[in-house]
Amino acid sequence: MAKLIPPWGRRRTKSPDGTMSLVEHLYELRNRLAISLVGVALTTVVAYVWYGVALFGVPSLGDLLIGPYCALPAEVRPNLSGDGSCILTATGAFDQFNLRLRVAVTAGVVLACPLWLYQLWGFITPGLYQKERRYALSFVAPAAVLFVAGAVLAYFVVTQGLNFLLTVGGGLQLTLLTGESYFSLIIALLLIFGVSFELPLLVVMLNLAGVLSYTTLKAWRRGLIFGLFVFAAVVTPGQDPFSMIALSIALVLLFELAIQIARIIDRRRARKRAAEGWDDLDPDEPSPLDVSPSNIDTAPSRIDTTPSAVESGHPSVVGESAGPNQDRPNARSVDDVT
Repeated sequence: MAKLIPPWGRRRTKSPDGTMSLVEHLYELRNRLAISLVGVALTTVVAYVWYGVALFGVPSLGDLLIGPYCALPAEVRPNLSGDGSCILTATGAFDQFNLRLRVAVTAGVVLACPLWLYQLWGFITPGLYQKERRYALSFVAPAAVLFVAGAVLAYFVVTQGLNFLLTVGGGLQLTLLTGESYFSLIIALLLIFGVSFELPLLVVMLNLAGVLSYTTLKAWRRGLIFGLFVFAAVVTPGQDPFSMIALSIALVLLFELAIQIARIIDRRRARKRAAEGWDDLDPDEPSPLDVSPSNIDTAPSRIDTTPSAVESGHPSVVGESAGPNQDRPNARSVDDVT
């Protein structure tokens, strides 16, 4: 019966110590990628339906994303329908389908993040120590909270940014936004704000790993603040002052919080070192060496100590090693010939 099951469908036995060969690692990666892709596909289908339909009392995804644009003053938005409704334009036959599919895939990846993060965690966990697993798990919840906080801030900031961009012309122009350009802008802002909010968490992780200390961060504080403003000016897609200032100020506050957390961690680490006596050691004093013989030297050797035939002078061996002229009595030496 087992021969009828293909190799890729057979259930592989797990090693008790968790070790796997290269082929088993590839099988594990393939299975977890397949599960993640199936989960993303299902959530994409849900997001595609949710794009135009309200689900469980929640407004449709399209209405949520177009909310910042509809919050703009009516004189800023062109009245294309005649009744003052808030709509965007499409210039191609496939624009609406492509836009809806793109938004659905992006939302599907975000909605399925618990599943593919769990699969990623299950793939890398066997290679981590117990302490490393505890550290990684302690950062999952703060990372999710920071990403959501950044996306929410971008959602409320994008209205002010759009108001500035659409009115900077002084009323001489009326911007006709397409759905592609608007949704590209708002999705990029949501992702950039969410990912940028993870940078202070990375600083805390490096401090826990002993790479960055509070003293180093304190010395780099001014340079970090300047770098954060430059970073916010570069990564914000709208290039409007509101989104840039909002992102830079939020990052400066989060980085200051991360520096203070590093300060607390270093204080606890210093107290622990002082309690263990590590700071009292003289770096120029050599460490004491234990010169007493080890137990390995007193253990009997397994090597045979019986003398060999050559060392014992056995006659047969001596005769064999005397030379070729003694083996052949009729052989003459060079001196006899001469």
